[in-house]
Amino acid sequence: MPVTYDLNTEGELSAQIAAAIRDAIVAGRLIVDERLPSEAELAEQFEVSRPTVREALKRLAAQNLIRTQRGATGGAFVNRLRYEDAYGQQITTSTLLLSMNEVDFDTACEARYALERACVPLAALRRGADHLAAMRAEIHRQAQPGLSDESFCASDVAFHRALVDAAGNPVLSYHLAGAVEAMQPLMNMITFTARSRQRIVDLHTAIADALEAGEASRAEMALADLAAYTVALARDLRARRATRHGAAPAG
Repeated sequence: MPVTYDLNTEGELSAQIAAAIRDAIVAGRLIVDERLPSEAELAEQFEVSRPTVREALKRLAAQNLIRTQRGATGGAFVNRLRYEDAYGQQITTSTLLLSMNEVDFDTACEARYALERACVPLAALRRGADHLAAMRAEIHRQAQPGLSDESFCASDVAFHRALVDAAGNPVLSYHLAGAVEAMQPLMNMITFTARSRQRIVDLHTAIADALEAGEASRAEMALADLAAYTVALARDLRARRATRHGAAPAG
């Protein structure tokens, strides 16, 4: 039985069509690897033009919900979405929210470290040699005196990515993708001029040592110290800027 859809009279038609097909996939009415009707068939079904259908399919492909194949047996097919495939969307969305000032620094920082702390007990149990090696490699890189600010920030992100992945939980890794790879660069951008690289290296080392020893509570304490240090740096920088501009610093 063909899948039926309902559209309303408000909003962009291509977005509505994409949402209707997405909902059918989520609800299981369209299953993985199932071939969607042709553009012509969808246009007739939705009573819209083929370009409108084509735009809707582009939206779905951008979300990795469908894939297209060429040839006689080609067409649009329901994709098997993996968490790794969705990381990019999570990072992009989080970056946009932050860049548009939808959340302030303290709120972003609170969320980012709360999420990462949830990974620590699992990472202490499940970390493998490759995770520890990745963290140690980034610590060594961060200690290099000639490392640029940009490279240090990239290494900082890579260290925390390895910590999160050490938890061995793809759902947590997906949710932390935005927190680590969008929020962490923002925190670095705000605080890099004032922070002590050695302090960061020492805290990262404490985290890695604790995880290697399987001591979750010690790793959590080091991560909490890192969070407190980051927030304190940002607040101090805001206070300095406010003083320079003759305004009372925000609380």
